[in-house]
Amino acid sequence: MFKTASFFRIANDFVLPPLDALEQALQGARFLPCGPTQPDSHGWVPPRGNKSQLLAESVGGQLILKLCTERRALPASAVKAAVEERIEKYKQETGNERVSARIKKEMKEEVVQDLLPRAFTKRSTTLVWLDPVNKLLVVDSGSITGADKVVTALVEALSEVPGAVPILVRPVQTNESAVACMSHWLATREAPVSFTVDRDCELKTPDEQKSAVRYSRHTLEIDEVAQHIAAGKLPTQLAMTWDDRVSFVLTESAQVRKLKLLDVVMDGVQKAGKDDDGFDADAAILTGELSALIPDLLEALGGEVEEGEAAAA
Repeated sequence: MFKTASFFRIANDFVLPPLDALEQALQGARFLPCGPTQPDSHGWVPPRGNKSQLLAESVGGQLILKLCTERRALPASAVKAAVEERIEKYKQETGNERVSARIKKEMKEEVVQDLLPRAFTKRSTTLVWLDPVNKLLVVDSGSITGADKVVTALVEALSEVPGAVPILVRPVQTNESAVACMSHWLATREAPVSFTVDRDCELKTPDEQKSAVRYSRHTLEIDEVAQHIAAGKLPTQLAMTWDDRVSFVLTESAQVRKLKLLDVVMDGVQKAGKDDDGFDADAAILTGELSALIPDLLEALGGEVEEGEAAAA
């Protein structure tokens, strides 16, 4: 299910509305494909797949949603070429060699409207997991910008539920940065409790050059890695494993990528069996593992900044 994760904290006063009311609100924001001149469109789709009509799936008290986004891809080069062609035609027809910025902007808007109906569309989906008990929201995105758009769509949908308390969401903040913690773990060759450092890492200089050193399937317990850190290179990605159960890559902005449940977890899944489509079992297992991993990861990053402190910051 989830391959990446961005973490958000929900305000303590949030109460999940009744599922039928939430479902009705989500149906009002159901995904519709882009219109002929519409550059993008987004809306909610069934997390279980096309065989289902439900937009809100509750598994063991955990809420699973899925947002679909469709964009019309307009190559910048094609837009530029069409605009330049119009500019040349305008110059010939008017005899003016100078074209104002306003006219160029209008030409670009006309070109975009002309090209959009012929542009190919591309769809992507993003899973959302809302834990109403622990007030945690996890978005299957390795980009805060991308995750923010999904969170905004969720906040808008929840605001349409009659009588619902407005949901306040903020990115999870930790007392120490992921970069500082990763640097310490690599320099001291000592991973935090419950974690091991694996064999993939990326180090970059924080200057304009962005000089990078990457290790792939290579032991990181060597002097060379500590020397790079001492010379000023900072970790931007580090492969880790939690409790021999889940492997992942931690990024400089504390997002998690390349999430993978390891054999000890998957063997238990096979023995327990799955439901017809496997959705319920997959959701229960993944949310169960992440519910235990996330607190340990936040603790490894110096602990989470409390709500009042985060607001002040």
